[in-house]
Amino acid sequence: MADTLKQRPGPMRLIDATQYRLPLAAKLSILHRASGIIMFVLLPFIIWMFDKSVSSEASYEDFTAVFTHGFGPFPGVFVKLVVLALIWSYLHHFCAGVRHLWMDATHSVTKEQGKSSAVVSFAISLLLTVALGAKLFGLF
Repeated sequence: MADTLKQRPGPMRLIDATQYRLPLAAKLSILHRASGIIMFVLLPFIIWMFDKSVSSEASYEDFTAVFTHGFGPFPGVFVKLVVLALIWSYLHHFCAGVRHLWMDATHSVTKEQGKSSAVVSFAISLLLTVALGAKLFGLF
C-alpha cells in the first residue's frame, strides 16, 4: 500500500533568471518587441514631428529649431536622443521583421541559421543607426 501513495513534491524553488544565458536570436526577438513598444509609445511625438515639418515654412523652421534650442524644459540634445531612439527602434524593428519574414518564407529554423541571421540583423541595424545618428548629431 505504501507503494501506491505518491510522495508530495518538495518546496518549489524560484528560478534565477540571471543564471540563464539567452541565445542571440532570443535577445533579438526580445528587442524586436521592445522596439515596437518604443515606436508605439513615441507615436504622438512622431505625429507631431510630421505635422510640424509639413504644415508650412514657418512651422518647419520651428521644427528645426527644436533640434538646436530644445523644446520647453528639454534641451536640444535630449530631443536628438529621443529621435535617435526612434531611429534605432525603427531600423531594428525593420531588420528583425525582414529576418522573421525570411525565416518564415525559407523555413530556415536551425540554430545555426537563427544565430547567423541574428548577427546579420544586429549588425545591419546598428551600423545604420550609427550612420544616421552621426548625421543627426552633425558629424558629417
